[in-house]
Amino acid sequence: MAHKTIKTSYDHLINRLNKFPQGVSPSELLNKILKMLFDEKEAGLVALLPIKPFTAEKASKIWKLELTKTQNILDKLASRAILIDIEQNSEMQYVLPPPMAGFFEFSLMRIRKDIDQKILSELFYQYMNVEEDFIKSLFTEGDTQLGRVFVNESVLSNENAIHVLDYERATEVIKNTSHISVGVCYCRHKMEHIGKNCDAPMEICMTFNNVARSLSKHGHARTIDKSECLDLLDKAYDHNLVQFGENVREEVGFICNCCGCCCEALLASKRFAIMNPVHTSNFIPEIDSETCNTCSLCERKCPVDAIRIETQENSDEKAVIVDEVRCLGCGVCARVCNKNSIVLKSRPERIITPLNGTHRTVVMAIERGKLQNLIFDNQVLWNHRAMAAVLGVILKLPPFKQAMANKQVKSRYLEKLIKKFDS
Repeated sequence: MAHKTIKTSYDHLINRLNKFPQGVSPSELLNKILKMLFDEKEAGLVALLPIKPFTAEKASKIWKLELTKTQNILDKLASRAILIDIEQNSEMQYVLPPPMAGFFEFSLMRIRKDIDQKILSELFYQYMNVEEDFIKSLFTEGDTQLGRVFVNESVLSNENAIHVLDYERATEVIKNTSHISVGVCYCRHKMEHIGKNCDAPMEICMTFNNVARSLSKHGHARTIDKSECLDLLDKAYDHNLVQFGENVREEVGFICNCCGCCCEALLASKRFAIMNPVHTSNFIPEIDSETCNTCSLCERKCPVDAIRIETQENSDEKAVIVDEVRCLGCGVCARVCNKNSIVLKSRPERIITPLNGTHRTVVMAIERGKLQNLIFDNQVLWNHRAMAAVLGVILKLPPFKQAMANKQVKSRYLEKLIKKFDS
């Protein structure tokens, strides 16, 4: 008789998390992390939740629990930032965010006593900075990534500033958001617990709109106004931090202010540069060799080691070399150059940014072979509006990605929609 392994609630939760385009890599460390964040009953319940936002009534039917009891569980999970609660049209909806950017970070965005943050930080460090599978999968699978870099606006010339679109400016994201909160940097907080943090500011990571409302409501972040947020952005510039934000044009959910020694995105950019783990800005530095004195300040301050000083062949002269594959286009090098020998020039090809969260999620799902999880989410039994949103994104994709989508779903209905749209 074949041996059958009984799956635990945590196994089911891992399967549920892997329905996201950016999932998790199963390991013993992951199990320990999940056991710190969820008790066994919670893990089993969360494993049943749909991908799309849902109401308490929907969860009550899925869980087969009384509405009042369901509501209490949902509110408890939201108070710990496991779920995000969003009020839409006078109705409260809930959504399970992915682990990153999501409830992994939220667990360290404030000082809290309900979990041992030192032990949790040590587990995160081992899972993300020692084991490679999770971070490599998160940042290198597919062509479309979770986050993008904003250029340091203070170093833009009048000429190239004209070509920077509003969604490419951190200042415009801040000015056009409906709600702002600021929290402790997950990355530096984690590194602080293991004695590897730098001295960059801690309370400087920004969340916006619905995510900000939920996190601030439950005390995981502090509500601030636009003026204070712009001041924090200037503070980040002063500390040569890189603005890494959600890879969308509309309704940006977060902007982190990242250092090259602690932050997951920049560490991944250094480790997996050739795989393009982070979407760069549309700029690249250009060195004026006539005025540059090769002082190496730019080399030392570059957060991803994209600049080096080399002695020229058959000469004693030195030159600054920019690794354009590794370079983020953040502008830190231009900011720190005291000879004004570095200017930013436009990249030959513009970086394409998805319109919104739905657009990015659908494209990421297609590239990672997970589109079926979005369309055939049996827990939620999608309504026509939700289905239309996903199909609307697919129909606007380039033909080769439409073909990828059709191959994954194997749907005659989708094929007919694509053909009708193209005709």
